[in-house]
Amino acid sequence: MSQERQGAVTFKGNPMTLVGLPVKPGEAAPDFRVVDNTLQPVTLASSAGKIRLITTVPSLDTPVCDTMTRTFNQDAAKLPDNVLVYTISLDLPFAQKRWCGNAGIDRVQTLSDYQERSFALNYGLLIKELKLMARAVLVIDVKDRVSYLQLVPEVTNEPDYAAALAAVRALL
Repeated sequence: MSQERQGAVTFKGNPMTLVGLPVKPGEAAPDFRVVDNTLQPVTLASSAGKIRLITTVPSLDTPVCDTMTRTFNQDAAKLPDNVLVYTISLDLPFAQKRWCGNAGIDRVQTLSDYQERSFALNYGLLIKELKLMARAVLVIDVKDRVSYLQLVPEVTNEPDYAAALAAVRALL
């Protein structure tokens, strides 16, 4: 059952409603089904046994999302191979692939939730008014538990990169 949280985030200062079931650190990570840039499905089980740093963004074609994904791409290059870094948005996979090619993104894997909105809804990150995902950073550990969640209160702001990376390093 879906729930709504009015005023959970703001967009340019305006309160927005998040739809879906929110997750909390310590809880089991909900399953999801998104697609990669070749339309192949990716689920929680696809990365079993790995640490996952997952960022969600409204659209890669916006300045803050662009900066955020480029920053995590640089940071990800310094992480060991047992850490996967995903950026999930509702952008079409074809747009994500084009954007990654133009931006030189090689360590972050972009995934699209455009088909089912399963990640957005299962993690409580769908912005009702905009039909886009809120900006957030999650870390899921090797046992498929949410170990870290940073919901960025103002959608147009960048996340706390250092805190997110510290959460990953704490699991290594």
